[in-house]
Amino acid sequence: MKIRYNAPVVLSFAFCATLVVVLSQLLGREAILPIFSVPGKGSGFRIFSLDAFRLISHVIGHDGWAHLLANFAFVLLIGPILEEKHGSLPLLIMMLITAVVTGLINALFFTTGLLGASGVVFMMILLISFTNIRGGEIPLTFILVVLLFLAKEIIAIFETNNISEFAHIIGGICGAIFGFFFRGRRGGEPVLPEGREA
Repeated sequence: MKIRYNAPVVLSFAFCATLVVVLSQLLGREAILPIFSVPGKGSGFRIFSLDAFRLISHVIGHDGWAHLLANFAFVLLIGPILEEKHGSLPLLIMMLITAVVTGLINALFFTTGLLGASGVVFMMILLISFTNIRGGEIPLTFILVVLLFLAKEIIAIFETNNISEFAHIIGGICGAIFGFFFRGRRGGEPVLPEGREA
């Protein structure tokens, strides 16, 4: 029996995030996480600097093992299915877009920092809900996922915690948009108007 690197994007993402947590344990949180988090509004964020890298790198930064495991339990469960369905490159692009969008919105509109893969997780959750959409039909499961997702995040906004519900919502919106664009296609081919070929 051979061990197959079956989902290169998802597995590489998980290994990179794990490495960052290991380094933060060895070198100290203060030395590592500032590179892997997006600062909040008013922190002097500059787009044409290392801060631009942080718009992407924040999704592999996590505040300890519990935070990492909570996110990657979902990533490793859902991610390989999405990577097989859409292809490695399209999934990577979707993850990068989600990271940049959530990071940029945080830097422009919120005063707290942002780190972790939860935006990508919720993008994947909404994206996988589109798996069974075909022929103009919307599965009831998709509607229930969206309703439960929105209800949970709206309720959580009013609770005192250190969780960025906005990143979850923005990630979910990205997943829904990607799902509509890539619905019903393998290998990440977008849906085109009838009678046209890519």
